[in-house]
Amino acid sequence: MTKQEFLFHLDGASIVALKFAEQYVKNKLVTDFKYNILLTDAPTNSNLDQFDTYPEEDGITKFGLTNNEVVDLLYRKNKIPIWIDISVLESTKEFTTFQLASSGKYSDDKNQYYYNQNGSGPFGIKSPTIPIGYVEGKKFWLKKNNTILDLISKIKIKRLWSKS
Repeated sequence: MTKQEFLFHLDGASIVALKFAEQYVKNKLVTDFKYNILLTDAPTNSNLDQFDTYPEEDGITKFGLTNNEVVDLLYRKNKIPIWIDISVLESTKEFTTFQLASSGKYSDDKNQYYYNQNGSGPFGIKSPTIPIGYVEGKKFWLKKNNTILDLISKIKIKRLWSKS
């Protein structure tokens, strides 16, 4: 995947995630985007020979990135993470901020990308964090000042899932 293709997939996934979130939230979501990301390491119990990994970056967080900054951060040696979950985190009058949770496994093989079969490359569209007591069909307000802790908890859940 080229850098330009990766940017195209990020932009497309952002629009789809925004439209998906609009089904759940009362907030007005604007189309100027920022991104928060938590870098993770690949699970140590898996076969990593076909992947590039960066264990020294596990837990590093980046806030308020542009789409081009995300691409510059995650596109390495013509490889990208094999999965990147994207969801709306918060919204202001100026920006809609997405949280990105990415795999620590990098590949240039499109067959390795978890969500490639649906045309979104490595991007998996996820719902905003659903509040406790959520009632199906009833919209809610996004929490103010969402923290990276929400993102970290999603990463931990994803890691547990990927180990099985």
